[in-house]
Amino acid sequence: MPIRLIGTPLSVGNPLPSVELVDAMSMNNVDLSKERGSVLLLSIVPSLDTPVCEAQTHYLGEAGSGLPKNVKRIVISRDTPFAQKRFAKEAKLTDLRYLSDYKQGDFARSTGLLTEGLMLFARSVIIVDKQGIVQYIQVVPEMSHSPDLDTALVKAERACRRGS
Repeated sequence: MPIRLIGTPLSVGNPLPSVELVDAMSMNNVDLSKERGSVLLLSIVPSLDTPVCEAQTHYLGEAGSGLPKNVKRIVISRDTPFAQKRFAKEAKLTDLRYLSDYKQGDFARSTGLLTEGLMLFARSVIIVDKQGIVQYIQVVPEMSHSPDLDTALVKAERACRRGS
């Protein structure tokens, strides 16, 4: 069944919106729109406790480990920070950064990636360049499908080389 989004997803060329997320490891608030100088590879999942989300996160952790150091690999979900931290440790994927949008779903709303009904993220991947501008976005049409992370990894590496 195709997903229905609340709002319009971000477009390439737009800046990442200024919204606070919670870092699962430190419990500090984080605004990704203020992070400059690194390429952000955002792997956005509905919930880490599902097989497709787990596979997507493992792939990012394993296949993405060869990316340049100034590519930050970030997993964002509406799971609580405690659930994200537990997942990272159990999956042995602590080299990824986990950010939670569990409070009001402000990041999901501001990026147009909040699904109608479940109120979870649409499964997606976003590449943000060193200046905070979206360079690539893929939103999968069905929750049961994974995004094309191979393409995202290539685009993140290219974004790293531009303006370096």
